[in-house]
Amino acid sequence: MDPNAIPLISVIVPVKDEEDAIQPFVARVGRVLEALRDPHGAPVLWEILFVDDGSSDATLAAIMAANRADPRVVGISLSRNFGKEAALSAGLDHVRGQTVVPIDVDLQDPPEVIGAMLDEWRLGHEVVFGVRRNRMTDSLPKRLTADLYYRAHNWLSEDKIPEHAGDFRLLDRKVVDVIRAMPERNRFMKGLFAWGGFRQAAVEYDRAERTVGSTKFNYLKLWKLAIDGLTSASTAPLRVWSYIGFGVAAIALLYAFLLIGRVILYGVDVPGYASMMVAVLFLGGVQLLSLGILGEYVGRILVETKRRPIYVVRERIGATSDQS
Repeated sequence: MDPNAIPLISVIVPVKDEEDAIQPFVARVGRVLEALRDPHGAPVLWEILFVDDGSSDATLAAIMAANRADPRVVGISLSRNFGKEAALSAGLDHVRGQTVVPIDVDLQDPPEVIGAMLDEWRLGHEVVFGVRRNRMTDSLPKRLTADLYYRAHNWLSEDKIPEHAGDFRLLDRKVVDVIRAMPERNRFMKGLFAWGGFRQAAVEYDRAERTVGSTKFNYLKLWKLAIDGLTSASTAPLRVWSYIGFGVAAIALLYAFLLIGRVILYGVDVPGYASMMVAVLFLGGVQLLSLGILGEYVGRILVETKRRPIYVVRERIGATSDQS
């Protein structure tokens, strides 16, 4: 491929400690991309961009080997582990294609769906997201928490995330440019994709079991990602405490009137220790919880005001372009 030619499709693959998955991924996705044709029947230009997110194994060496075998496979190596959202942002800054497809290296999201996504793009859709027909490859707790999160996010936020849709999607270049222009450091990519709008379409697929490597996400990381998503997409968690405070104050005022009435009618009695402790502990818990939520937002304000880079590139492999 001419290194100066603009690919029709750029595939972004964030990776961390995935040395054994690089070669099988390139082999399968390469076959899929090679089979794609434009409306005139000619092969399309493509590239695969790996983003090495601070791997500690031979992932970078595997990417270099893939680049030597096929210059259309390129990569960037980050100086440390910045997280998947930052790695995906780095990929968006460096790809050159007219369309961009983020996908995981584990091949649970089938690359064969890219052709159907491209067909929808040619019909005028700027965002084509993949939707899982079911989540049976996930454990029951993960399915339940995922459903709960999607519903909570869409209830709290005006930017609705399609249920059962991950990062696997096709983005038009104009969508990529809009997302790249967003300056926030706390990045929840699904929320940014939703905020951008544009004409969207869905393509359904069945998700496979992972066959190579192991997931780098645990429940703690998923919980932190969920908190980032909710706090970046909505201020409702802050606003709700105004209503809770109003409700608690109204109940306290009503209770005060009841106490005054009881004293007038029956005289003064000794208040119960249990009721006093319940009231103190309840109000103390409400205050601590509200302060915790407020602290989440204040912490994000601190991160944003520092204006540090979202990621740092240590090395580039092949013909990548830094468009930032």
